[in-house]
Amino acid sequence: MAGRAVPAPGALLCALLCATTAAAAADGPGDNPAPGAFGHVYRGAVNISSERVYAFAYRSEPGQVDAVRVYVNSSSENLQYPVLFVVRQQKGVLSWQVPLIFRGLYQRTYNYQEVSRTLCPSEPTPETRPSEQIIFVDVASMAPFNIAYELLVTRLENFQLETNKAFNFTASPSQPQYFLYKFPQDVDSVIINVVSDAAYPCSVVSVQDIVCPVYDLDHNVEFNGVYQSMTKQAAITVQRKDFPGEQFFVVFVIKPEDYACGGSVPSSIHGNVNRTWNLQRTKNLQVTIVPSIKKSVYVQAMFFSFLSFLSFYLGSVIVAFVHYIRVQRKASAGRLSPEHGSGMMTSSHPISASTPEGSSYGAIDESSSSGVRQLSSPERRAPAGSDTDSSVEEESDFDTMPEIESDKNIIRTKVFLYLSDLSRKDRRIVSKKYKIYFWNIITIAVFYALPVIQLVITYQTVVNVTGNQDICYYNFLCAHPLGVLSAFNNILSNVGHMMLGFLFLLIVLRRDILHRRAMEMKDIYTLDYGIPKHFGLFYAMGIALMMEGVLSACYHVCPNYSNFQFDTSFMYMIAGLCMLKLYQTRHPDINASAYSAYASFAVVISLAVLGVVFGKNDMWFWVIFSLIHILGSLALSTQIYYMGRFKIDDPDSDMGIFRRAVMVLYTDCIQQCSRPMYMDRMVLLIVGNLVNWSFAIFGLVYRPRDFASYILGIFICNLLLYLAFYIIMKLRSSERLLPIPMFCIVATAVVWAAALYFFFQTLSSWEETPAESREKNRPCILLGFFDDHDVWHFLSAAALFFSFLVLLTLDDDLDTVRRDKIPVF
Repeated sequence: MAGRAVPAPGALLCALLCATTAAAAADGPGDNPAPGAFGHVYRGAVNISSERVYAFAYRSEPGQVDAVRVYVNSSSENLQYPVLFVVRQQKGVLSWQVPLIFRGLYQRTYNYQEVSRTLCPSEPTPETRPSEQIIFVDVASMAPFNIAYELLVTRLENFQLETNKAFNFTASPSQPQYFLYKFPQDVDSVIINVVSDAAYPCSVVSVQDIVCPVYDLDHNVEFNGVYQSMTKQAAITVQRKDFPGEQFFVVFVIKPEDYACGGSVPSSIHGNVNRTWNLQRTKNLQVTIVPSIKKSVYVQAMFFSFLSFLSFYLGSVIVAFVHYIRVQRKASAGRLSPEHGSGMMTSSHPISASTPEGSSYGAIDESSSSGVRQLSSPERRAPAGSDTDSSVEEESDFDTMPEIESDKNIIRTKVFLYLSDLSRKDRRIVSKKYKIYFWNIITIAVFYALPVIQLVITYQTVVNVTGNQDICYYNFLCAHPLGVLSAFNNILSNVGHMMLGFLFLLIVLRRDILHRRAMEMKDIYTLDYGIPKHFGLFYAMGIALMMEGVLSACYHVCPNYSNFQFDTSFMYMIAGLCMLKLYQTRHPDINASAYSAYASFAVVISLAVLGVVFGKNDMWFWVIFSLIHILGSLALSTQIYYMGRFKIDDPDSDMGIFRRAVMVLYTDCIQQCSRPMYMDRMVLLIVGNLVNWSFAIFGLVYRPRDFASYILGIFICNLLLYLAFYIIMKLRSSERLLPIPMFCIVATAVVWAAALYFFFQTLSSWEETPAESREKNRPCILLGFFDDHDVWHFLSAAALFFSFLVLLTLDDDLDTVRRDKIPVF
């Protein structure tokens, strides 16, 4: 027999060899086990009538974990008669064949003649003296001819990983590696960092409990523990409480194909694969295990999060107190303005007009304006202080009368409009209309959030039970678990949206209460001053901001492609509500109802869901969506341009819809092509349509995978465009920006700029495979607990809060201006 006999290290080996020899002699001809030497290469041949058995013995020191690695090789390329290797240990058996076959996508097969496996190490014994261990290696084949093989058994010197010490090694599909790590006494959590210079071949990093057998092959590595796919970088956070023995294995497996990591799918492989293939699939890896953060850091991070946003509450209290002192001083001096009780910063005396004398903007015959006020006065005469919703007539009681319809056409189609022209309805009715926004969004939030919470809990449960960390796209280098949550820091950072949303509700409530008190004390004719105060949309915006925090936290429980829509749904609603509020400011009578607005949001969210499902590669979806986008933009532009008075149907016309369409095109596009009747609106709508058509063309050409962000970009661009137009027109009309709205505008711009900087620091991307996404992972940057995206959460919450304050205070300078002097744009 080939092999070199060496003396047994103890009596146990001699006894076993003698017993095996006696048994073999009693049973008939056979091969006796040969004592093997570690580090020696054994060469031999086997066939159906011969079998080789090697025995390797070693001495284990007390408290020491010893690992043995077996290297085998066979020159045989015959898959019908592989060489079988069976390793018998004290508590287990490990077997494999050479050539070793791996199966890939579409049943492709990959054959390896070189195989090496680490045997499950012996557990340390409590004995104070060394113990002796023995391993048998059986080599056999059913081939009718001799098949040559090589065998090498070695003891691993660096089997146990050390804290904060990098370790380099090499692995391949047929030569996986795993190592042992023991928690130090003062460490409760560690992060396993694995890096490689090469992205491919694709690999898998697994953390498994100290249980034999160890699952270290491509087809079984997912059977136990926690695992991640990897290209250049991987990171797994491991907690001591999850391992009762306070130790675990770190397993490294190289996959036979790269498609799981985003690589190309190889062509079908036929025939045999030689040793050259083995060398092509090797990968150099470096593993470093570092301690994670301590519990005290969790406490510091929570205090930081809450105290940071409680400072906004303190600032609001200080501003309110200063304002109260100023009001009391003016009250004692007898200089309160008509609308001062609503809590606005106003001038001491009403001014007669907001535009200088001789200004061309808003020029209109005074008799016409007074006639309008005479027409509108019966609707607005209501008992002072009756601001309740009970016994209020429905809006339809005013809108269905023919003379009222005729009056609307007269008023709203004038070349120059004032706020008094579009605030003629009873204030109680309009307030009731806008309060529906608030109650509806609460209902929507409850019915939307409950199934979302249930779904993400299911996601997190699946991750915890299966150990598959490829399901969720975390920043694994800064993912701090707490309880069942894998990335508590990404959830905690959303507390700002909820706290600042609630603070905004309190600010709006204060203004609402002060306004109600002022209405109870003032004469009815003072209602003709300033922007009409309707707070329903502001309440809805506050609820939307809070729900954005809730749903963003739900999304970050397990961020992935399927549930990203949860993070963006209320972003659509926030942007839409802001545009509606901005339009409502000077168009209170003709703004969209809550039912139509929320129905439009429902359509947008439905399109977002369809985009997630069909938006990746289906051209037909993008064609339909682009058509809907362009036609919707045109329809909305028409309604805005004609102040809601454009009607296609004309019952008095013989030709009906066609004749009306021709007349509109002739009048507005041909006869007045040189100068539109409503120049300011036309400029805004032309720019807005160009922006929206550009978005539609971009989507049709490039078909971005992140459809939810694509829709959100459309909303945000339209909101910014409208806000810029509003501020420009306000300044053009010689209106002023008071210190508080000016501060809010500057703060909004600065905070949004900082927030967007951190937003574009991409830390993960579900547009790529989980392994490719992990290449973007980066360490924490704030308190050792929060990453760039968490800072984005903090800053975006503050930016949205300041944005809301801009809308709330932008027209405070008009509180002492008569509405028949406030232009509409």
